[in-house]
Amino acid sequence: MVNQKLSDGELQQWENWQQQRDQEAGDYLVAKYLPLVDYVIQRFLINLPKTVDKDDVRSYAYEGLLDALDKFKPEKDWKFETYAAWRIKGAIIDGLRKSDWLPRSLREKVKKIEKAYAELEQQHEESVSDQQVSEYLGMTTAELNRAVSEAALSAMLSMDDENLNLQDQMPQSAAGSPDRQLTDRLIKEALAKAIESLPEKEKLTVSLCYFEEMKLTEIAEILGLSVSRISQLHSKAMLRLHAAILSVHEHY
Repeated sequence: MVNQKLSDGELQQWENWQQQRDQEAGDYLVAKYLPLVDYVIQRFLINLPKTVDKDDVRSYAYEGLLDALDKFKPEKDWKFETYAAWRIKGAIIDGLRKSDWLPRSLREKVKKIEKAYAELEQQHEESVSDQQVSEYLGMTTAELNRAVSEAALSAMLSMDDENLNLQDQMPQSAAGSPDRQLTDRLIKEALAKAIESLPEKEKLTVSLCYFEEMKLTEIAEILGLSVSRISQLHSKAMLRLHAAILSVHEHY
């Protein structure tokens, strides 16, 4: 059974689709779960630079939903919404990687900024200010904020490579070499410590976004800030968290 709270009519639609690939049932399910596409895209729109076409992202997400409907297996005891969100996110990430959306100049800037966060926060053993990072990089705070906004999506995709994206709820395999398992454990410990040490507004933004699953507009209203400011706080948090992961790789 896909979801025990579904009506008999909805359960029949699932059976028609999964057993017979009935097109009418398929259209019904696509319409029913289409809001999941918007839900997942919301997380990516926080970080999308101007070089990425939003229509392309929506297309990737829609393909992910269709893939989820095609491959979902109720006998696995997974909730479809969770499985579909995972598939949609994966489709967006794959699409972005194939499109080579990150220009080389921006890729180099990302590495430079992440290295600055990693080195400064290890040196000070606490979160560092915009002023400290901008001085270290020889740029103004305004230039830093622009660069951070552009770089945040790259940091989020890199975190996904580590299987540490904050939204992931799918069961993870325990397989792997002892070295890999140790590295994973150290990274998760570093990530937990980094989240705890985030500046208060960044920590609140991450918590409300990923653990309370609120939209940017809702977070902005709660914190009394503009949506663009919330987006900026989220971007900085992603870079700080990825910097913590980089530190583990450099020292292990």
